[in-house]
Parts: sequence; C-alpha cells; structure tokens
Amino acid sequence: MLRGKSGKMNYKEIFENTYKGKKVLLTGHTGFKGSWMLAWLAQLGAIVKGYALSPENENDLYNQLKGDNLCDSVIADIRDKEKIKQTVLSFQPDFIFHLAAQPLVRRSYEMPLYTFEVNVNGTSHLLESVRALEKPCCVVIVTTDKVYENMETDHAYKETDKLGGYDPYSASKAAAEIVVSSYRNCFFNTDNLYKHQKAIATARAGNVIGGGDWSMDRIIPDIIRALQAGQAVVIRNPKAERPWQHVLEPLCGYLLLGARLAENPEKFTNAWNFGPENNDVLTVKELVEEAIRTWGKGDYITPTLKDEPHEAGLLKLDISKAKKELPWNPKLNASEAIEQTIIWYKNATETNSKELVIQQILQYQQS
Repeated sequence: MLRGKSGKMNYKEIFENTYKGKKVLLTGHTGFKGSWMLAWLAQLGAIVKGYALSPENENDLYNQLKGDNLCDSVIADIRDKEKIKQTVLSFQPDFIFHLAAQPLVRRSYEMPLYTFEVNVNGTSHLLESVRALEKPCCVVIVTTDKVYENMETDHAYKETDKLGGYDPYSASKAAAEIVVSSYRNCFFNTDNLYKHQKAIATARAGNVIGGGDWSMDRIIPDIIRALQAGQAVVIRNPKAERPWQHVLEPLCGYLLLGARLAENPEKFTNAWNFGPENNDVLTVKELVEEAIRTWGKGDYITPTLKDEPHEAGLLKLDISKAKKELPWNPKLNASEAIEQTIIWYKNATETNSKELVIQQILQYQQS
C-alpha cells in the first residue's frame, strides 16, 4: 500500500495508478455528487463516459464545471434498460461507478413509484448490462447509510446489520442492496471470477455536504438560499442528529474501493460503510449555527410544523471495516466539512466554480 512520509495513504498516487487512461462509466454524472466525482476522475486522467438525466437547473454544478468538456455525456434515463446496455457495451468500461438515483427522502413520499423504479430497477438494468460485458470490470454501486432498519438508538450500524427502510427512498436503496447481493451470488460469484471477471461492491454513505449543491429539501442549499436572500433559515427538525461529511470523503472511499476491487476482488466484493467518526455527530441546529458562523451573519427559526413526513431522528454508521481493511479514514470532522462547504459558496462565482472544486480536491488528496 502506498503511503507518504507521514504514514498517511498516498491517495493521489493510488488513484492515478488505478484510473489514469482507464475507461470509467459514471452514472449520475450530472448530479451534485456525480459532478464532484467527474471532476476528480478527469483530474486523475480517466477516460469518462457519463450517463444521467439533464441537470435540473442552469446553475447546477455540472454546468458550472462545463461537465460536457470533462466526459462523453449520455443524457438518458437509467430506467431505459436498452440504452444503458448499449452504452455499457459500446464503451467497454474498466470501472463503473453507479451514482444515478432519486436521492431525496421527501421527494420519495411524493413520487414513491418513480423512486423504486429508478433506484431498484435502474440498478438491475445496470447489472444486467454488466452481465453482457465480456471483459474485466470493477463496479461500485452507491446506495446510502439509510439502508439499515433504523431503530433510532445510539447503535452504529455495521455492514452485516439488518436492512430496512421506513420511507420509500430508504426502502428502495435497501432493495437495491438486495438486488446487488443476488446478482453477486448468482452471476458474479467470486468462485467463478475466472469466467465472468466482474467485481461488484456496494458503498453506503449519506448526509453529504459540499459546494455546488442546489437541490431542494437539502439542508445546506436551504441555508445558502436563505442567507443569500437575507432571510432566516427555517429548520424543520432541529434535534435530528446526522453523520455529516464533506462530499470528498465518500468519493475518496468509492475511488479507493474501486482500486481495491481491481487488486483483490475476492476480498472486497461486498458492502462498505463510509461516514464520519462515531463521536463526530451534530444536530441539524448545530450544523445551521456552524454554517451561519462561517458565513458571518444570519439567523434561523424553528417553527412548529404539522403533518410532516417521517424522517429519522438519529442515524450512525460503524466505519471500522473500511478503516481496517481498505484502509480508509475520514480526514475532515463535521465542523471542518461545514466550514469548507460554506467558504465554497461564499467565494463561488459563475467563472471560478471549477477552480474551487479542483482546489479542494487537490488539497484533500494532499492532506
């Protein structure tokens, strides 16, 4: 394993050795996490093909990055099984990172069937495409920390804990995990690796924050919109505790997992948690206060809301497996993640967004 003089993982060298000049299919490349992942892969010298729906808004991060210049972009629906199959087979990828999803809990209450179609059927369509691929390929399927049957206790969930899901989003991602497990057992079993040459893993992370996210019903975009408009931030669930992490943390985990799959598929083709340290948890109220402090001004209100859809009040991940076996460790605590995120929004303009993204990626790799 490559480590620098300080003993830390040399991610830059590992990633460049793994991805430079390699073909990487990235689904969901126009989304928030997908755009950061695209920028990182392009920086590493990967040959990227993206597959996703069009960005929702003109000011989305993908457009600010001029994402069409960073990849061969296919604008299509992951529910279109023939299109995704044609894309996979024509591109012949060495790696696939599957980020395409309906990623919002509250939207899943409004569009439950769509959420299941995208998150469950879409994953099945991708895996069917991989079945037809006649070459070695490493696949990382991104789900969420919400795949566990959450009892809302102080228990930190391990990869072997029971899957569940109260809301349609969480349930759809747990179902996607079961789909992946079935395909891995039946079609990509490591006992037959010499035949199929596919390595499939899942990555579970959530509550990701970072610059360039403008989604509705996410706390950081809601904070920024309120602060920019000189309005008070409205907090729906101030006491809810979340494992907040900067977007670069799980993306680093996905890239490292992909590299390990290429090295040793028998060991790494399973599920992996990526989150902050167990004691690094802030309430929504504490996050908002940190964000306002970094912004320099602002206020918040906590109105009493009625008939709101259920959202978990507490969720923790056990990341000991990733720390021990990959090995991957979070670099930024929650306060640092919030600070970097808010600083990005304070400094971002239409012309320098890409520069700020690359700057934070390079700083992260070197830290």
